[in-house]
Amino acid sequence: MRKWGQHLLIDERVARREVDYAEITKSDIVLEIGPGKGILTKILAERASKVIAIEIDKRFVNYLAEILPGNVEIIHADVMDIDLREIQFDKVVSNLPFEISSPITFKLLETNFSKAVIIYQKEFAKRIVARPRSKDYSRLSVVMYYKTISRILETVPKTAFRPIPKVDGAIVEIVPRESPAFFVMDENFFYEFLNRVFSNRRKTLGKIVKNYYGIEIGEKFYKKRIEELEPEEIGELCNYILERI
Repeated sequence: MRKWGQHLLIDERVARREVDYAEITKSDIVLEIGPGKGILTKILAERASKVIAIEIDKRFVNYLAEILPGNVEIIHADVMDIDLREIQFDKVVSNLPFEISSPITFKLLETNFSKAVIIYQKEFAKRIVARPRSKDYSRLSVVMYYKTISRILETVPKTAFRPIPKVDGAIVEIVPRESPAFFVMDENFFYEFLNRVFSNRRKTLGKIVKNYYGIEIGEKFYKKRIEELEPEEIGELCNYILERI
């Protein structure tokens, strides 16, 4: 639990609202990451066809096996070691360990879920939905906009968790887009480009592109910083570079 910064949800009212947001039906297979003592899992099991719960802590695995019904499959593993593309599920409902929220979220984006309702650290949730010219605007913001329609549904007070974290949480709804929000010629290059420009966010794009790719870019972007660009403009710039290298 401590290893990954897991703070267990203890407020059943919050748990029920989170499950309500996910609109679970009897035909749904639901993935839960980090069930802990099962406060979400029990509610999910009442509403879903099947729940797949991935838990790293053996103590919780043994406890869950004793209290949960037969439509819950418990996988004792580190989610970071699992290829989630090999697991069949429709929706994701979880209270994610705060310290590995980013890599888990990117892993989920590689799968074919229809909807996710996830509790994140509030600061991380704000980065998911951030727009240009804000301090929270980041690589994560752009990728989530490109791949999904996401929104913060509510703030969860830190007192709803044990141990109590230093900050509040937030429930976020993530719905994958049927197709990306804009066109990029090469997604791998696009993601690499995002890493480079956001790690140099205080530099102008003209300097970054010249240093990394050895080409000049037009006046539209030359003097701007990455935090000023709309996601669509970042895609446009990325394609411009690819056509010239």
